[in-house]
Amino acid sequence: MRRIDELHLAHPVRGARQMVLHLRRESVRVGRNRVRRLMRLMGLAAVAPKPSTSVKAPQNKVYPYLLRGLSIERPNQAWCADITYIPMRGGFLYLVAVMDWHTRCVLSWRLSNAMSADFCVDALQDALRDTGSAPEIFNTDQGVQFTSAEFVDAVQTCGAQVSMDGKGRWMDNVFIERLWRSLKHEAVHLHELANGIHAQEVIGAWFEFYNHIRPHRALNGDSPAIAYGRAANEPGQAALGKAA
Repeated sequence: MRRIDELHLAHPVRGARQMVLHLRRESVRVGRNRVRRLMRLMGLAAVAPKPSTSVKAPQNKVYPYLLRGLSIERPNQAWCADITYIPMRGGFLYLVAVMDWHTRCVLSWRLSNAMSADFCVDALQDALRDTGSAPEIFNTDQGVQFTSAEFVDAVQTCGAQVSMDGKGRWMDNVFIERLWRSLKHEAVHLHELANGIHAQEVIGAWFEFYNHIRPHRALNGDSPAIAYGRAANEPGQAALGKAA
């Protein structure tokens, strides 16, 4: 599963058939049915350049995408959230993060052993509490966690408009997709995560580096936390959410 995740990250258009051929070239004896089952379990699909952790619920309402053509010029104008798969030794976890669209600052994050709405709502509440702010627009994909009444109610209660990516439109949430790619290349795939505690330590250290130290070209070399904090006249003081 770890190797499948690495290959998918490097070549996201590769489906189960191509994945089997690549693994066999590496002398891994595996069949297509098993690879397909593992990719489904991990939430990976070849339909877009991202792990497809979005499982739709037909009965849930889907909201329109509100960011198309909109100029995002300030912090808290728009936040976004997404879920990705984190491989570990003998298992895996799911990671959700809340990001400020303008500054790319990670406002909160949580790990879970299930893709439930609960840990997504908890991450949203962490971001609201830690920043003391609320977004005007909150964008997600159409996954069942984000279309659930529990999550939509939490977004609307804080006064934000609900926005959702178009079907199959991974580019609608492109900044957090880039975050996942950087996190996996620079941290997750450099370690053999032993358990949830180890994963929490490695991911937390990388988010601390990303938010407060790593320069960002789109921010004129500032780190995301510096850019976010400046808007509140508190340079570098943007809070980094902790994992549960």
